Amino acid sequence: MSHRILCIDDEESIRLTFASFLEDEGYQVDTAASADEALTLLDRNEYDLIFLDILLGRHSGINVLRVIRKKRLDAPVIMVTGAPEVDTAADAVRLGAFDYISKPVRQETLIRLAKLALQHKELLTQKQNYQAHLEAIFRCLRDGILTVDNQLRLVEINDVAKQLLGIAGETIGESLDSIGKAGRICADLIRQTLESRQPAELYRSELPGLQRVLTLNSAPLTTQDSRFSGAVLVLRDETRIVALEKDIQERNQPDNMIGSCEAMQKLYRLIRSLASVDTTVLITGESGTGKELVAEALHTMGDRRNGPLVKFNCAALPESLLESELFGHVKGAFTGAVKDKIGRFQKANGGTLFLDEIGDISPAMQVRLLRVLQEKTIERVGDSTPIKVDVRIVAATNKDLLEKVQAGEFREDLYYRLNVVNLRLPPLRERGKDLDLLVDFFTKKFNARFGKQIRGVSEDVMTVFRSYSWPGNVRELEHAMEHAFVLCQESLITTDHLSSDLMARVGSPQSPGSTHSDRFRDDRESILEALRQAGGNKTRAAKILGMSRRTIYRKLREYGL
Repeated sequence: MSHRILCIDDEESIRLTFASFLEDEGYQVDTAASADEALTLLDRNEYDLIFLDILLGRHSGINVLRVIRKKRLDAPVIMVTGAPEVDTAADAVRLGAFDYISKPVRQETLIRLAKLALQHKELLTQKQNYQAHLEAIFRCLRDGILTVDNQLRLVEINDVAKQLLGIAGETIGESLDSIGKAGRICADLIRQTLESRQPAELYRSELPGLQRVLTLNSAPLTTQDSRFSGAVLVLRDETRIVALEKDIQERNQPDNMIGSCEAMQKLYRLIRSLASVDTTVLITGESGTGKELVAEALHTMGDRRNGPLVKFNCAALPESLLESELFGHVKGAFTGAVKDKIGRFQKANGGTLFLDEIGDISPAMQVRLLRVLQEKTIERVGDSTPIKVDVRIVAATNKDLLEKVQAGEFREDLYYRLNVVNLRLPPLRERGKDLDLLVDFFTKKFNARFGKQIRGVSEDVMTVFRSYSWPGNVRELEHAMEHAFVLCQESLITTDHLSSDLMARVGSPQSPGSTHSDRFRDDRESILEALRQAGGNKTRAAKILGMSRRTIYRKLREYGL
């Protein structure tokens, strides 16, 4: 398409000469002899370039230039005069003139300047289009996005990012550090990118004061000549997704179990998938981790929930009575057997039999139990008649059965028969933030039991709890909370209400020898908890954990965080 040029000059010979030269180059040319005629043409038409005489009879070309700029016309303006002056040239440039030439104008000069000005206009148009497209992209993105320079000064920010960060008003040019706590956390992440020149991520962090869960991703910005010019930050609002995931987790979570850490979520998924499968399950874990609760969940969530759930502790009775308790006996089978008795297997018929402390049964009982598991029949003591039983076996132990097999204390064939599926319960010290959930649960439980209205525990108590290894696991925590509830007559449990035995084992949380590393392990959940406390700042999280920044970055990569 031919470019359209306007020549404004009060000398007819100049107008005709300019028009002739420019039309020979294929341009479409209009001319105006006065300021009024020029302004009329500018109102009617769009021009790609304007040649403007600086003296238009009784009018000044500078005033016309002011009107052109006031109208925000994007056509370059080249000022033309027969009497160039420094002050006049300075005024023209200050008002946005592209160039300034003096009469007489040579054809070569006129054509060269016209081409330069039109090329300049094309570049400006491309830049404006690019800027408009970029702004349109910024506006339509559902994610927040902002860019900063090397000094963390805001260069661009879309409305979504402003909303997510709680920013009001104009902030372009301000340091991201100065825009509230959320801005400082974003700045910390971007600073990692500026220092390392590598992308960085803060995954699902609840930024302070925003009540939103955001995932932040920063990446370096470079120019066409590979110069490092700043960074871009993308903010994704994952509040709704996190809420949905939490809802799904709660639906998958058995009603009788508390915990949201990854290890417990994995356990819940296994319980749900195994609940309606009649395979034998072996539950392992330290004492007090809640193995009986898992057995209850497997029963109540499965197809056998309408049948009986019979629980039996294999270590509670001597071997002489154990066989009778499990399989039953007939009258006269042994001294004291004055009548027939139904054993636990028959009582559990159509349901589930939970055998706790299975690792403590004798070799003779191991043989009988293996036969029952293989044949699905039992024989009562004193009777050789086989009785068919339909029972699902769930066994539990706090011992390492494989070690007992290797030591010759437990039959290998029975071990593999029991250990079809193994559910391992994590100890409380590996469950991270679940400690807070359990404390809240026991607070509600004991408030209801004792008729009290204690609102919770003090931060000092939580510091003690977090620094303790809990060898007795959840059961020990429950007893500690019950002891505190008995003693507490106020609305808040403090360290004065904790047992002296517990305090002696823990030691003072503020003692000189205590360190952050005493309170945290370097497992995945502890690192996540430290990051939560540090608001997502990896350097501060490393200090909480008592490790170097390099170590925490390595750990984050190892755990896929």
